[in-house]
Amino acid sequence: MTTPDASFSLPPHTPRAAASRRTRPLRAQPLVEERERFGLQLVPPRRGGPVPWLNATRAEFRHVGRRAEDEEKERERERDREREGGEHEHEHEHKRSDGLGSHAPAAAVGFRWTSRNHRKGRHQLVYVRERAKGVVGTTRYLVPEGKAVLRTFWRMVVEYPWWDVSWLVAWVFTWGSIIWVLNSFFVWLPVQTPSSEFGTEVLYGGGITAFIGATIFEFGSVLLLLEAINDSRTACFGWAVHEVLDNAHVQRALFRLEPDMDGCGHHHSQRPRQRERAWIWWPTWAELRSHYLFELGFLASAFQMAGATVFWVSGFTALPGIYDHMTPGQELGAFWIPQIVGGSGFIISGLLFTLETQTRWWKPQLTVLGWYVGVFNMIGGVGFTLCPIFGLYGWGDYQSTLSTFWGSWAFLIGSTIQLYESLGKTPVDEVEGLSGDEWEAGKGKEKREKEDA
Repeated sequence: MTTPDASFSLPPHTPRAAASRRTRPLRAQPLVEERERFGLQLVPPRRGGPVPWLNATRAEFRHVGRRAEDEEKERERERDREREGGEHEHEHEHKRSDGLGSHAPAAAVGFRWTSRNHRKGRHQLVYVRERAKGVVGTTRYLVPEGKAVLRTFWRMVVEYPWWDVSWLVAWVFTWGSIIWVLNSFFVWLPVQTPSSEFGTEVLYGGGITAFIGATIFEFGSVLLLLEAINDSRTACFGWAVHEVLDNAHVQRALFRLEPDMDGCGHHHSQRPRQRERAWIWWPTWAELRSHYLFELGFLASAFQMAGATVFWVSGFTALPGIYDHMTPGQELGAFWIPQIVGGSGFIISGLLFTLETQTRWWKPQLTVLGWYVGVFNMIGGVGFTLCPIFGLYGWGDYQSTLSTFWGSWAFLIGSTIQLYESLGKTPVDEVEGLSGDEWEAGKGKEKREKEDA
């Protein structure tokens, strides 16, 4: 039995001191009502983020069965699809969630929500293999294999979902990083190997590629900010939960989990004409104050946009005919200083993107792709900031150009990882235990202690 679009609005992560002044009327749909409707249970205390006074960046849910009236509505939809000759054919008889075994997937499968995945249109599933015996199709859909990784790499080459802003952001930044790598060869190789230099290589080759790279980064930053603004007021879980009866064991409930991108409510999976709501170019003042200014993803995108805008000035003044006609004072104010300010914006942006993926501000998330995206972008920002700092001194030409070289490669690595991430809309991770296991064990122990007393 396929679930309908599991749309919900995550409530704000509101600290007590700010509860009176912070409200989110546009995103204040009661999560309790929604999770009951779709049979999802929020696992306490697994909701929060690395910065207490900002919005939540993570939450975890478990499927524990849906309400009877929603099951009946879903059965009606299934019968309608069968009468219309739909594609959904069932080999087993459906069973209500309020019967035996309705809690079977709760111990095996978790739906992990993160603000980054939500913004990127990704739907993450985590599961414990030894507990997933009651989940049909687990090995088919839930086990990440080498073939799946290679298939995603191949999709990076042959697929171009231009309507997906997350893919477009990664694609634009990847090409921008390639241009900056080319620029770094133009400016660094003549210093490293003077015999390799050809006439006007640094002025024309370095200047023109710097302008093109800065312009592409500016365009990518605009898309990145639009992605954060259009983070979707509602979210879907992206997985269909089918509940069936096992023919061999009549009293045993089995569950089939499979990707449900056709029912996804994110704009990433919908072409412009198919989108149910209009594209947002800028939030209202009320939205900005109540939501976006407390979103790590939006703040990171805003710093990236500000840094790229200032950095573009240095790309423009690097053009031949401008750079070679500037006085030392003009060169300092229009070429070096914008690089320092813009590079600092890149560092802050990368740091915030990294922080967004972490459960604690000090704890790295080495198993999360988004964490590496933030880290490499931060390293790239460091390189682009050190370049002008060294460049202000005549003795630092080598270190200045070398900083551009390794900073460009860091941006390229981060952008490539982000491109891979943008195409994996239904990531699955195998874990040893699900979040909330210790909480549930403690809850059961407390209950037994009360009964013994």
